[in-house]
Amino acid sequence: MSQSRHRAAASLLEREDSGTFSLGKMITAKPGKTPIQVLHEYGMKTKNIPVYECERSDVQIHVPTFTFKVTVGDITCTGEGTSKKLAKHRAAEAAINILKANASICFAVPDPLMPDPSKQPKNQLNPIGSLQELAIHHGWRLPEYTLSQEGGPAHKREYTTICRLESFMETGKGASKKQAKRNAAEKFLAKFSNISPENHISLTNVVGHSLGCTWHSLRNSPGEKINLLKRSLLSIPNTDYIQLLSEIAKEQGFNITYLDIEELSANGQYQCLAELSTSPITVCHGSGISCGNAQSDAAHNALQYLKIIAERK
Repeated sequence: MSQSRHRAAASLLEREDSGTFSLGKMITAKPGKTPIQVLHEYGMKTKNIPVYECERSDVQIHVPTFTFKVTVGDITCTGEGTSKKLAKHRAAEAAINILKANASICFAVPDPLMPDPSKQPKNQLNPIGSLQELAIHHGWRLPEYTLSQEGGPAHKREYTTICRLESFMETGKGASKKQAKRNAAEKFLAKFSNISPENHISLTNVVGHSLGCTWHSLRNSPGEKINLLKRSLLSIPNTDYIQLLSEIAKEQGFNITYLDIEELSANGQYQCLAELSTSPITVCHGSGISCGNAQSDAAHNALQYLKIIAERK
């Protein structure tokens, strides 16, 4: 340890001794505290709040590596780990060891890729971060989140977010955009709950070999609704295209999400996108004199597209 660190640690420990508390007693009295929590409480009492900075973040490699620096008064320490949280833990632990001038003090810092829901309070989980780390660990593409819908009165908004991971999709809902993202990530994590972090496996083996509704399955489906669509002209007045598309989706096993676009079209009409969770994903545009008309037009265009695909040989 350098002389400057010795002096900085001694200065902080002098403040500790002049007060009514001890860092050693704090650790002993609260053994369940993490290094970050202990160092923060210590900083509050000595008026030297720890400041953390991310110095390095390598997420392109197969196993990500993060390096964090923590500064407490004149003391600066770094920590490295496979997650930001773990790197901060180790930086805080190094700072505590300097303050105590005893490198034998150690904290058991877990190194999970995904929190265990059975061992942690639900409000402490970060499903979005956990899903991203899990994807990196197994070599999958990173999850992508898209806000697909928002509605409800001003005092009770509801948001719908789509999370895509490889060729699969989950939909989450919540009272805020963040809650909707968390809900979508939680649904994916629920499917991966039986995966050991040490196993590098194919996503297809986890979710299932079926890609859901594909163009091949549409062309060869014996379903009544899809075969009725093949014979339909899609030009009969007063047809409920939204209902018809919904019936086909239920029969063929895909979901529909309507996204109302805030901007009006060049000719002043409302706009909407209809997204079908087929494989590959299908997105069709619609417009009309109202939001409802725009959704109906988007559904109509989606039906026309499905009809073309289903009739191909």
